[in-house]
Amino acid sequence: MSVKNLRPLGNRALVKRTEPKEKKGAILLPDSAREKPKQGRVLAVGPGKHDEQGNLEPMQIKVGDEVLFSSYAGSQVKTEEEGEYLILTQDEILGVVTVPHTCSHC
Repeated sequence: MSVKNLRPLGNRALVKRTEPKEKKGAILLPDSAREKPKQGRVLAVGPGKHDEQGNLEPMQIKVGDEVLFSSYAGSQVKTEEEGEYLILTQDEILGVVTVPHTCSHC
């Protein structure tokens, strides 16, 4: 199975964990002592979920968003070639990381 062929259903998203950037002067821990990252990039999203009246509630996240989630959120998907991924519901995503606008002439 390849994650390229995986399409999330309902209000689910396929997320690849991303490593936080190392800071200068930080203490380096061995991989076995490190916590898994709680941040990732959205690779695919489902169409959303239907409310009680049958109306589609679209997803609030999109492909390419950098998102935060809790430690035990989602279902893990592993592939030998491509590594580990998570399938999260939109409710398990805590927030979207935004990049501050640094344009000096705006």
